[in-house]
Amino acid sequence: MNLVDNSIQAVRGMNDLLPDVIELWQHVESAARDILHAYGYREIRVPLVEKTELFARSIGHVTDIVEKEMYSFEDRSGDSLTLRPEGTAGCVRAAIENGLLHNQVQRFWYAGPMFRHERPQKGRYRQFHQIGVEAFGMQGPDIDAELILMSCRLWEALGLRELTLEINSLGTPESRTRYRKVLIDYLTEYRDQLDADSLRRLEHNPLRVLDSKDPAMRDIINRAPNMFDYLDDGARAHFEELQSYLNEAQVSYVVNPRLVRGLDYYTHAVFEWTTDKLGAQSAICAGGRFDGLVEQLGGKPTPAAGFAIGMERLAELVSLVGLPDIDSAPHVYMVLPGSLAEHRGMRLAETLRSSGLRVLCNCGGGSMKSQMKRADKSAARFALILGDEECAQGKVTFKNLRISGPQELIDQSSVVEHIQKRLQ
Repeated sequence: MNLVDNSIQAVRGMNDLLPDVIELWQHVESAARDILHAYGYREIRVPLVEKTELFARSIGHVTDIVEKEMYSFEDRSGDSLTLRPEGTAGCVRAAIENGLLHNQVQRFWYAGPMFRHERPQKGRYRQFHQIGVEAFGMQGPDIDAELILMSCRLWEALGLRELTLEINSLGTPESRTRYRKVLIDYLTEYRDQLDADSLRRLEHNPLRVLDSKDPAMRDIINRAPNMFDYLDDGARAHFEELQSYLNEAQVSYVVNPRLVRGLDYYTHAVFEWTTDKLGAQSAICAGGRFDGLVEQLGGKPTPAAGFAIGMERLAELVSLVGLPDIDSAPHVYMVLPGSLAEHRGMRLAETLRSSGLRVLCNCGGGSMKSQMKRADKSAARFALILGDEECAQGKVTFKNLRISGPQELIDQSSVVEHIQKRLQ
């Protein structure tokens, strides 16, 4: 019987993260956590599953995500539930439900998996991971600038260079309504040249046509009316002041009037960080303002802004520039030949770990020779050999696995100090 033919494999587009990759992810997550905390953002954790209506109301009924990509199902009570396709809606729902927004300023961050039934390709998966940041209760462009500066600091901490910041303004709902009418009139003239997705979006979500990746649409999109011509004074002032903050902080950016976000709730300033190192999936981080979303989901009117980072893409980009040395190998491998040594060794290993040392105990028995082979393969710096003779004497044999030299017989009471000196 061929067991391989009958094995169960991972769901397409949902990938395992193996230990070598996890070390890279932990490095990225640790850097992000430190920076977010330095800016006063606090972690929030929300469920993976929410009511389907939450995403239909927030993301927009006529979007690819809601229409084609969500993992939705009925539970045993007949309620329609959905695996979260993004994090903002759940964060807003939690903040409203728990009374965290009214007359309050809040800064939250979260991290975890999201789910969309897309065609899997490099940098785009059906289960993907994000670090998300949301700020509530701040109206001015200063918080928009803070979000961008915070992301800048993360790129610097990770050693990333040559990322491009693109910014745009989607205006207020009123200015966008004016622009929407003009854009529909323009695109209708080219109806026979629009691709299927653009035709579907034309009446309900025409701004998304500007986000089309179809090369045949490029010339039509480039000649479309410019949204900046339809911004009201407040939206224009907001966007100009954001640019002033970025100029003062010496952050380079490109104003891209065709930059739109794939979610309906965005207003005013939006931005993306992109790279040319990852092929077609160029966006690493994207966000902007969503001032109307809290009210749309049942809360009081609350200004808000945020961004999300795609962890798969960011981790791959970090791997291309090279990681700092991440030493997760054991300091010590405990070689324990014999029943008495196995029991005494476990106790000694706990003493070493209490002193901050990483210790890997031999488990499963084996001869001295086989255990030493395991010690060498473990990548540990040192081996501590505790046999019956060492147990009787209250000693342990110390061996440097990476530098040739004689073994040393040392007192168990001084083994921590002995190892720490060798690690210096």
